[in-house]
Amino acid sequence: MPIAAVLLAAGASTRLGSPKQMARLGGQTLLERAVRTALEAGLRPIYLVVAAGQEETPCLPDLVQHPEAPTVVTVVNPDTAEGMASSLRAGITAAREAAGVIVLACDQPAVTAEHLRELAEGADEIVASAYAGRKGVPAYFPSSAFAELLKLRGDSGARELLQAARAVKLPGGELDVDTVEDLERAIQIYSHPLSK
Repeated sequence: MPIAAVLLAAGASTRLGSPKQMARLGGQTLLERAVRTALEAGLRPIYLVVAAGQEETPCLPDLVQHPEAPTVVTVVNPDTAEGMASSLRAGITAAREAAGVIVLACDQPAVTAEHLRELAEGADEIVASAYAGRKGVPAYFPSSAFAELLKLRGDSGARELLQAARAVKLPGGELDVDTVEDLERAIQIYSHPLSK
């Protein structure tokens, strides 16, 4: 059974001042970049978690969306005010039949398909990404961890679960696009459309 992706894209982007999902980097939006990377890694389907009112968030127009087996499934999180845990719960609930999921955000341009594959390769345990002296997403969660993810509350996400996890280094993972300055830095580093 393929490993699914839970792509968190329900944030309010208050520090950036506009939806970060639609910020452009290397000829594509951050959302498109994240979806393409997940697809290249072989993750299927991709559960795209968005806030209420964002249901029409444009995905990749050139993806074939077969009605019986869609590649990207939009999941609406009606409780975004609670924080990241609510988006994780919405994504995991949608992906409950998967053997495992990789949880990722759309604002980390350093993430590559190779890194995502390495997180899940032969794993039957939680595997985090390591950068800037900490562990975080993207992270792999086997189905045995879903019950714990569904218990999460608040804005800390799965931080506590990841602290004890094995980790794979993600060079550049500390850059996430939260501010205009972050976006400018990302554009300088990843300006080419094929940047990985």
